[in-house]
Amino acid sequence: MTSDDLCVGPWRPHRPRRPIAALYGSPGPKYGLPGLIGAFQHDPTKYKAPMFSFGARHEEANTSCSPGPTYLIPSNMTRMGRSVTPAFSLLGRPKQLQLSQVPGPGQYSPERSGKMTIRSAPAYSLYGRRRDRSNAQTPGPATYTLPPMLGHKTVVAPSAPNYTLQGRSKTASFHEDCNKTPGPAAYNVVDPYIYRQKPPQYSIKGRNFAPEENTKKPGPGAHYPERVTFTRAKAPSFTFGLRHSQYLAPLIVNQEE
Repeated sequence: MTSDDLCVGPWRPHRPRRPIAALYGSPGPKYGLPGLIGAFQHDPTKYKAPMFSFGARHEEANTSCSPGPTYLIPSNMTRMGRSVTPAFSLLGRPKQLQLSQVPGPGQYSPERSGKMTIRSAPAYSLYGRRRDRSNAQTPGPATYTLPPMLGHKTVVAPSAPNYTLQGRSKTASFHEDCNKTPGPAAYNVVDPYIYRQKPPQYSIKGRNFAPEENTKKPGPGAHYPERVTFTRAKAPSFTFGLRHSQYLAPLIVNQEE
């Protein structure tokens, strides 16, 4: 490539008359201009288009305590108060904060005070026998026997009359007939129709038939009066069959001689 090919128009290569910044080491394009895209570090001299983001909704900061334009009076609010029907809600009972360790009224059990506050009858309890007293030779309560309170051998109380039930004896008992006299069952009962008026009596016996012929005769069920056509008009009847000609020759079969 010649020097003429590097020339552009009337310009010819020559030595610069004064220092040029391109001939010296400098940061060059290190200091860039602010960008025109994005929300941060945008060029303040250029127009910035509106931006929209798809993110979580943040809580609004209550910078003012006044209701502002969001204040709306309900339609059921009157000068006498709110006009609504009674409403009830069922909510769980919140847990009570135990800030104090002082026992409340529910921590006491006055019903367990017993003899301390209320007069009560004497109470006794039964406990097991202690092992340290097992070697005692003193008689216990079961050693002494009190006199019985039942029966005729009572000492400290009067006894009621006693009765015993014994077996039936066959000798000299009420059902033994020592004289062998007849009892009431030995006599027959007299028929009351003998000395009183006798009512009429009826008997049910078998049916007797007079002698007659032994021939079998048709009964009423053997006849069909609905099929009789001699005494009344007969309805027309039709049949669905084959009509044969009177000139039709009969079937002739060869007969063996």
